[in-house]
Amino acid sequence: MSGNEHDDCVIDVRNVWTQFGTHVVHRDLNLCVRQGEVMSLVGGSGSGKSTLLREILGLEQPTRGEIRVLGVSLQHGVAEEIQALRNRWGMLFQEGAMFSALSVFENVALPLREMKTLDEDLIHDLVMLKLKMVDIEPRHASKMPSSLSGGMVKRVALARALSLEPELLFLDEPTAGLDPERSESFCKLIAYLKRELELTVVMVTHDLDTIVSISDRVAVLADQKIAALGTVAEVAQHPHPFIVEYFQGERGRRALTGLTA
Repeated sequence: MSGNEHDDCVIDVRNVWTQFGTHVVHRDLNLCVRQGEVMSLVGGSGSGKSTLLREILGLEQPTRGEIRVLGVSLQHGVAEEIQALRNRWGMLFQEGAMFSALSVFENVALPLREMKTLDEDLIHDLVMLKLKMVDIEPRHASKMPSSLSGGMVKRVALARALSLEPELLFLDEPTAGLDPERSESFCKLIAYLKRELELTVVMVTHDLDTIVSISDRVAVLADQKIAALGTVAEVAQHPHPFIVEYFQGERGRRALTGLTA
């Protein structure tokens, strides 16, 4: 990739190796995520997609190589730069990762309060705005997470991920545990918010319907690297054995029907 092409990357993974003892997870892995796209990371169990996501978030360090996010190097940037960077992204964890002792309102307010620069009236208005954006009615703001349905937990967690007006949104299995109807509704919500807020989205998922529904491009992790990268239709035609099994199996063919119809 030339220097000019690197300039287009809001997330730029360059020659990353990840190794635990003698076990190599990533071998010379490269990936460029462009501004405004939804990039899905797909791969079999143990392919390293969740590890890659944690490295992009700075929660783990690769053995060698470099990851730049919004122009900041996670390996060579100064601590203040990297801390400021964390306020420019939001993360939706697989199970929602709600604080069970805090209400819906308090969960969404937490990142805003941690900034220590906003008064309570403004925090209140911002929290209610974020809840409205994800279709949570005001009457639910005082509820505890344990009283919410799985779909509502995901939406509240999404509101919290968006609380600091991020440029990047990271999703870890966003539709896991949801029935098909709620899953489709959640995908539509993510697509709408991505469009309205001009977000760049990176999503780890194994759900084919979710991938087909909202991905602009798909990166398939296999053999310790990115084995295929492109649109869903392009990647689905790749001859790699994992991709053939994944996309051309019964579920894959069913999910892809909408693309070819």
